Amino acid sequence: MKRHATRMTRTKRHSARTVLLAATAWALAALFLLPYLEMLVTAGRPADQLRDNGYLPAGFDWSSFTSVWSDTTLGQNLQVTLIVAAGSTLLVLAVALPAAYYTARVRFRGRKAFLLLVLVTQMFQPTALQVGLYREFFTIDLLDTILVLVLANAAFNLAFAIWILSAYISSIPVELEEAARIDGNGRLGALWRVTLPLALPGVVTAVIFTFIAAWNEFIMGLTLTNSPDRQPLTVGINNMIGAYSVQWNQVFAASLVAIVPVVILFAVIERHVVSGLTAGSVK
Repeated sequence: MKRHATRMTRTKRHSARTVLLAATAWALAALFLLPYLEMLVTAGRPADQLRDNGYLPAGFDWSSFTSVWSDTTLGQNLQVTLIVAAGSTLLVLAVALPAAYYTARVRFRGRKAFLLLVLVTQMFQPTALQVGLYREFFTIDLLDTILVLVLANAAFNLAFAIWILSAYISSIPVELEEAARIDGNGRLGALWRVTLPLALPGVVTAVIFTFIAAWNEFIMGLTLTNSPDRQPLTVGINNMIGAYSVQWNQVFAASLVAIVPVVILFAVIERHVVSGLTAGSVK
């Protein structure tokens, strides 16, 4: 009887702790979601109520979600951002995969120095390099093009992709590749049929982080381009803020449009991202 009472007490404590943790998690989630709720409310606020003090307007007007497409260059900026994010991600993947595979499988002289150099390049901030980048791309006549944004974003995200992929490939037993090569596959065949499928979570992690970084990039888009139809979405939204008047309902509507694709993409592949980030932590 006494043992049963002790067990009941432990069960109640466990239930209370679970409820407390869940309530805390929901409270933190609500705290982080409040700015986005404010964006949604402002996007639906009529233009004549933008300066009102009340949190909620007298009535909602969602026309800003349609007018922002016709009154601004949002559609062109969105297209540019999609091209830049997809192009830089593919370029990073094409360069990072061979580099990560070689550093993970081959113990060549200067390997540690190479990885250290890759890590050091990750420490550079795009803002500190804008003058040099501008001069370099001006010399080769690539300013104000979509290609310059693809190359710049790929360069700044390459180091992170190499580190993630190298750690994940290192956690895959090399004996699996050796068995595939005994069965008649070459090095490329073993990489394609064995290593790459097993390293898929790491690849997905590199892809999503590179894509999000390129999607949210602002400084390089502002510096290296000046034509409104060739600027990314972040710069296009910034251009909507005028010197004397700002249609905040349209600004927040455009910001929500920019957020939704990335949120959906991250929600779909979040499981792969978590497993990719923990690659190599357990041997």
